[in-house]
Amino acid sequence: MITDTTFQKVQFIEIEPDLEGQRIDNFLRTLLKGVPKSLIYRIVRKGEIRVNKKRVKPEYKLQAHDQIRIPPIRVSEPNEAPSTKLDKVASLESHILFEDDLLIVLNKPSGMAVHGGSGLSFGVIEALRALRPQARFLELVHRLDRDTSGCLVIAKKRSALKNLHEQLRDKKMDKRYQALVVGEWPENRYKVNAPLLKNILKSGERLVSVDSEGKPSETRFRVLDRYIGATLVEASPITGRTHQIRVHCLHAGHPIACDDKYGDAEFTEMLHKKGLKRLFLHAYSLAFIHPKTEDRVSFQAPLDQQLTKALSALEARN
Repeated sequence: MITDTTFQKVQFIEIEPDLEGQRIDNFLRTLLKGVPKSLIYRIVRKGEIRVNKKRVKPEYKLQAHDQIRIPPIRVSEPNEAPSTKLDKVASLESHILFEDDLLIVLNKPSGMAVHGGSGLSFGVIEALRALRPQARFLELVHRLDRDTSGCLVIAKKRSALKNLHEQLRDKKMDKRYQALVVGEWPENRYKVNAPLLKNILKSGERLVSVDSEGKPSETRFRVLDRYIGATLVEASPITGRTHQIRVHCLHAGHPIACDDKYGDAEFTEMLHKKGLKRLFLHAYSLAFIHPKTEDRVSFQAPLDQQLTKALSALEARN
C-alpha cells in the first residue's frame, strides 16, 4: 500500500511486460490509490507524467519497459490498508486454498464482502493487499455475495486477470455451488432459465427479480441429498448475474435457507433453531484452465462447521 510519503519526490518506474497494453490512466489509478481521479488526469494532461521522456495522453497504451516519470504527489490517508492484526484480516491466510505467482484461490468466509464500500471499511481484496504488501497487483477475478462462502479467485498479474475474464466470457470456467432449499426439489428440474432485472433502492440495497425486461439468465441444478422439508442441491450458474442462484431458487418455488432477501421466513426460523445463522449458499467447486500451465485445474472448498451442523440436524428422507 502506498503511503503519503511515497511520492514526495520524482520517481521512475519501468513497466513490466505483464502490463503491456494497459492504458496509462488506469495504470496510474491503480498505482496512486488515494489520489483523486481528477488530479491524475490533470498531471497527465499538463505533461507532469512522462513516458520515455515524452508527454502522453490519458489513453496511451503502455509498452513493455516504458520508463514512467511520476512527479511528487501527496497521497491522501483515507485509503489506509486494514490492519493485519485484525482477526478478520489475519484469519484470511488460513482460508487460502491455493496460491502461486499468478493467482490466489480463497475459501471466502460468509459475512465478508469481496471489497469495501457501502459503509464497509474493507473487504477481501483490501485485506489481501494488506497481507501481501509486496504484491504489485491483486484484483478480483469474479465476485461472491457477502453472505455466500466458498471459492473466490484473485489474480496476481494483469495477464492472468485478462485470461480468466476471457474464460468467464467464453463459459470455460466451471462454478458449482451447494444450496439448501425449502421443500422437495423436483428430480426432473435440471435448470431454471429466467431473465433477471436488477433494481437499486434509494438505500443502495440491490434487489433482483425475474422480469421479461431483464437479462437472460440460466442456472443448472441437480439434487445432492433429500431431507424432510428440504433439499440440498448443486447449482451451476451458466450466466453470472447478481443474486442469480438465490432468485432462480425463489422463482422455482424453493428459496434458499436463511436468505434475508429472497427466503422463506418459516423455513429460516426452523433452521435458526437448529443453529444456522447464515445463508446456506456455498461455492464449493471451481475449475478453469490455468493461465500459465494451460492445464485444467480444479479446487474444492469444504463446507464450514455451521453448514455441516445444519445438515446433520436435518432428518434424511429415505
